[in-house]
Amino acid sequence: MKLANKVAIITGGGSGIGKASAYLFAKEGAKIVIAQRTVATGEETMAKIKSSGGEAIFVRTDVTIARDMHHLIHVTLDTYGKIDILFNNAGTLHKPTPVEDIDESLWDEIYAVNVKSIFLGAKYAVPVMKSAGGGVIINTASILGIRPGLCTTAYSSSKGAANTLTKALALELAPHNIRVNCINPVATDTPIVRRAQADRNWDEWVKTRTKTIPMGRLGKPEDAAYAALYLASDESSIVTGTCINADGGYGI
Repeated sequence: MKLANKVAIITGGGSGIGKASAYLFAKEGAKIVIAQRTVATGEETMAKIKSSGGEAIFVRTDVTIARDMHHLIHVTLDTYGKIDILFNNAGTLHKPTPVEDIDESLWDEIYAVNVKSIFLGAKYAVPVMKSAGGGVIINTASILGIRPGLCTTAYSSSKGAANTLTKALALELAPHNIRVNCINPVATDTPIVRRAQADRNWDEWVKTRTKTIPMGRLGKPEDAAYAALYLASDESSIVTGTCINADGGYGI
């Protein structure tokens, strides 16, 4: 197993890419800490991992609040005694909106969830990893951070920031044997994406969207999860500061 005896925190671990990653990491031997704001989905993911013979706990967490992220790290240490992997996966998005119609509160929310949460995760996990002699941080960004979408100013720019933050952290933390990488998924069939398109016909939106993707399909949560598994495992032991475009060719 690729992650045997590793301890992995996954934010947003109760839904979409986070849930798929939690299942996959557990299957590969990791002990999973599911950080999720919504209790029902977090507990559901935890229960499924346990029913399959894996180890997991759920910690209700708002990733935009320093107190919650600090608590998450301490609960993980109290339960498992270490942190090998921090997967900053939690994210949010908005429906296409002209910049003049973006409310300041929406802008702040997008940046809090998509960028500030990565900073907070690193702030509290890095000292633990330094003391242990190393670790892995993975961030979920988006291919729209590389090739922005129309009227996605807040979301695309926040994911661009996540890409740059990944590289800045990688440079800073490399001497401490802490690898930092990110994943840039294309539009993925997840609950959050479906909610963002709730005022549209889903099938028609998918048909239009996939025309822009050379491979001709949306991403699946498992696509990003397998990329995360590679970055979390020793197979990528020399890889840091890299953003993997799991995008079906959209970013070409």
